[in-house]
Amino acid sequence: MSGIYFHIPFCKRICAYCDFFRSADTRSMSAVVRAMHDELDEQSNFLSDRTVRTMYFGGGTPSLLHPSELQRFVDHASELFDCSHTEEITVEANPDDVTAEYVAALRLTDVDRVSLGVQSFDDAELRFMNRRHTAAVARDAVARLQDAGIGNITVDLIFGVDGFGEEVLARSLDAALALDVQHVSAYHLTVEEGTAFHRRVLRGEMREVAEECSEREYELIHNTLCGAGFEHYEVSNYAREGFRARHNSSYWRGAQYLGVGAGAHSFDGNERRRCVQELTDYAARRVYESESLDERDRFNEYVMTALRCVEGIDLALLRERFGEGRAASVEERAESWIAAGDLRCEGGRLFIPARRFMISDAVIESFFDA
Repeated sequence: MSGIYFHIPFCKRICAYCDFFRSADTRSMSAVVRAMHDELDEQSNFLSDRTVRTMYFGGGTPSLLHPSELQRFVDHASELFDCSHTEEITVEANPDDVTAEYVAALRLTDVDRVSLGVQSFDDAELRFMNRRHTAAVARDAVARLQDAGIGNITVDLIFGVDGFGEEVLARSLDAALALDVQHVSAYHLTVEEGTAFHRRVLRGEMREVAEECSEREYELIHNTLCGAGFEHYEVSNYAREGFRARHNSSYWRGAQYLGVGAGAHSFDGNERRRCVQELTDYAARRVYESESLDERDRFNEYVMTALRCVEGIDLALLRERFGEGRAASVEERAESWIAAGDLRCEGGRLFIPARRFMISDAVIESFFDA
C-alpha cells in the first residue's frame, strides 16, 4: 500500500531551529493550494501501487489551512486512487491554531490523527525557540481535540537545547504524560546552517550541547516514556499500543509514496524525486529533480531504515533481496557491535536495543556499502 504526503509550506513565524522549506509570506497560499490540486492530477500515475493506506499533511504549518481545504485534498485523492482502505489521515498543527472553531471544523473531515508541534512545555524554552504558543495553549489544544473525540494525538518535543537541561525536559515529559496522548516524538536539536540558532552559534550566543548531555537526556526520555507504558519503536518515536505512526512507518519500510507540494519528495520504489522549491515557480509549473536508486542505494537505504526501528534487519529478507554475499558481510560486521551490546540478534533479526538508539548512526554507517 502507498501513502500521499501534502506539503503546506507556510508559517506565521519561522522557528529558530527550522531549516525545512517554508515561507512566512502567506499571500500566495491560495495559488499554491490550487497548484497542488493540479499537481495531484498531473502525478496521479506516479504510483504503481494505487491503494492508498495513509495521507499526511505536513509543513510548514498545515493548520493554517481551513479543515475544509484539507478535506478537499482527501476527496480529490479519493477520485484518483483507491482510498477505500485508508487507515490514517494525519494533520500537523500548531497549538495556537487549534481553536474551538478549528476543532469543530476538523471533526467534519476524515482527518483522524493530529500531530501537535508542542516542542516544549516550558515557556522560556518556547520563547527561545521563537514558538508562537505557550505551554498553557498547548495543553488547551490537546484538551479541545480530546473533548471533540479525536483519540489519536501525538506531541512533538525537542531536546538537546542549550541552556535547557534535564530538569526542563523532565517537566515537559511529565506534562505530555499528564495529557494522556497516544504518541510522543522526541527529536534531538540539530543546529542547521542558515537557521536563527546557527547564527547565534556563530555569534557565540549559544552552543550545541555536549554528547554526554545528549545521551543523558535521551536516556531520560526513553526511561520516562517506556516506564509509562510507551513502546520505543523508532529512534525518535514512542507510542501506546496500537498507535504507531502508520504514515511515517511506511517510509521506514520502503513503501511507495507521492509527495504533493513545493519541496515535497516522492518515491515509487526505484526513483526518488523532489519538486522544485521556489513557490512562484511551483504555482506556474512543476519541475522535479530525480534520483534512480541502484542495488547499492537500495541496500544502504534498507539497512538505514531497518536499524532505526525496533524490529531491525530481517536477515531472511536481506538474503532474498540482496544476496548471500551482502547478508554474510552484514553478519560479520555485526559481531563486534553484538559483543559490545549495541546490537542483538534474535529470531532471525538483527536490531539495535531501543535504549541504545542514540548511537544508531554509528552502527548503521558501519554496514553501508561505499
